[in-house]
Amino acid sequence: MNPRTTNLPLRAIAARALARVLAGQGSLQDVLPAADQALTDRRDRAQLRVILYASLRSIYRRQAALALLMEKPLQARAAPVEALLLIGLTELEEGIDAAYAVVDASVDAARALGWGTLSGLVNAVLRNALRQGAALYQRLPDSESLRCNHPDWLIERLHADWPSEAAAILLANNCAAPLWLRVNRRRCGRDQLRARLSAAGIEATQHPQLADAVQVPVAGAVTDLPGWNEGWISVQDASAQLAVELLELQPGLRVLDACAAPGGKLAHIAEREPELARLLGVDFDGKRLERTRQGMRRLGLQPTLKQGDATQPETWCQGERFDRILIDAPCSGTGVIRRHPDIRLLRRASDIATLCQQQARLLDHLWPLLAAGARLVYATCSVLKDENENQIAAFVARTADARVAAVLPSWFGSDRRWGRQNFPGQGDADGFFYAVLERHSG
Repeated sequence: MNPRTTNLPLRAIAARALARVLAGQGSLQDVLPAADQALTDRRDRAQLRVILYASLRSIYRRQAALALLMEKPLQARAAPVEALLLIGLTELEEGIDAAYAVVDASVDAARALGWGTLSGLVNAVLRNALRQGAALYQRLPDSESLRCNHPDWLIERLHADWPSEAAAILLANNCAAPLWLRVNRRRCGRDQLRARLSAAGIEATQHPQLADAVQVPVAGAVTDLPGWNEGWISVQDASAQLAVELLELQPGLRVLDACAAPGGKLAHIAEREPELARLLGVDFDGKRLERTRQGMRRLGLQPTLKQGDATQPETWCQGERFDRILIDAPCSGTGVIRRHPDIRLLRRASDIATLCQQQARLLDHLWPLLAAGARLVYATCSVLKDENENQIAAFVARTADARVAAVLPSWFGSDRRWGRQNFPGQGDADGFFYAVLERHSG
């Protein structure tokens, strides 16, 4: 079947996006831009996000329920119809829309996607789910994976790393994340932004410790927010905004962001300290670096950007030394599942060892670029110890001139000796780990 590519109803667009994620053809962030372009009404874009995020947060449970409702699985080429049914089950149980509207709109969406031959099946399955109600989910197999909506391997890792906190982490991952904005102090003040948002009917709350952080109700595409086009704001979680504080920026410093794309922390550095002697952002991915460049133009910032492999600094750095280095390391993303619920589908247990090796290489190869007496900030959005405290402990053990600096704020997460760990939802922020290392000459 060849689905129409224009004028699709909302649920058809949502089903097509979800099917791509389930097939491993892209992350939710990859598929959302095209879905947004197909919707002209900001309310529809907001509804799209509600539907997709809710469906992905409960994806294992919905898939198991759908299996009980189907006599046999759909063919692979009917993946958009399967996604449509998963969305319908989510909407029915969570009350996202009226039951009759969900069923009727799902049938219409199946036809719009070119699957009119399966519209009767869509109608029958969703009406059956409606009749069974809660009894449907009581028939699901008794497994922690279904109860927690996480893959077994991740549940096991969390219980091993955090026996006392694992249940709370799993629960937090199934909740919606708040929307934190970062105020571009080069363009406006926090009070000025809050006043403009208030005039548009959006009440913002400022973070008690972070000077540039404002929380607003989640609604629609962030590009529709007042001030976005003028470069007043960026989306950045409160945990991520801590990086600039830990760098302890001052005029005249030479600063390297070694894994710069998509540019959130790099932009924050540029916004916070306009009188740096040098600000260099490096990233291996040329496409992500171009998006970083576009973001900098919107914010009115001009850091130096280079494409390069951070584990091979000799290819882009000719003997230069830096006073500050930020390694926002590639990681499992296990601390931001509530914000990116598709991580639980896209990440594999086998990824962790590879990521840990990459993190170790970054630390080893970038450390020589740090001037004596200077500091390096290591950050991940992970809650796995091997990527965080174990990684830093191993690095310090093999690096004679590396010392952990005990300067991290007590309000953030908990002290883990080698850094601080914040769990998802703790302080209304994402799960993040930070370590601060200083290079000693003797």
